[in-house]
Amino acid sequence: MSISELDDGLDQEPPIWAIFGDLMTGLVGVFVLLLVWTLGFQLELSQTLEQEIQKREVAEQRRQALEAALADPLATGRVTLRDGRIGISGSVLFSLNSAELQEEGRALLHTLRAPLQVYLTDSEQLLMVSGFTDDLPIQQGNLHFSDNWELSAQRALTVTRALIEEGMPPSMVFAAAFGAQQPVVANADSESRSQNRRVEMAPVPRVSGDKAALSSGP
Repeated sequence: MSISELDDGLDQEPPIWAIFGDLMTGLVGVFVLLLVWTLGFQLELSQTLEQEIQKREVAEQRRQALEAALADPLATGRVTLRDGRIGISGSVLFSLNSAELQEEGRALLHTLRAPLQVYLTDSEQLLMVSGFTDDLPIQQGNLHFSDNWELSAQRALTVTRALIEEGMPPSMVFAAAFGAQQPVVANADSESRSQNRRVEMAPVPRVSGDKAALSSGP
């Protein structure tokens, strides 16, 4: 092989700087892709964070509105707040062994209905209205209720219907009865029993079917 043929063979190989340039171009491309992905991820994260902050602000506004509505009855002892459950003294709502709503109780429900409805709508929850009694049995000869289960059920229904009459959508509220079960304090005397005679209102989660029906409603 002559020297000229050897030189021609060497000239056919790509120069090292060209290979290095291609490598650098590829690396720059990968870097650009990573940079675009990082910027997109940061933008999405920022938007998600902003949405979460807005949700928390709205939730805080709902909580403040509900607290404002509860401030006076809480201060006067007509209402209690335990673990998110609003308890209303039975003496405020009803007279002894009665399920007929008193004027004071109706006025209180009128005050609470609007902020409760806003809270339930925004949080996609239902309102469970629960009736409770003390441990004393219904007096014999009572023509209206055979036992504490029936009394607590009727009182819960009365409050539920009153809320609906005040404007609460029927699909948002339901009644439950617990009788003498689940007292807040031991039934030791007349004072403790008066605490156990109560109606509680507590937000509870909707099931998926309820959410679908709510979103497809008129």
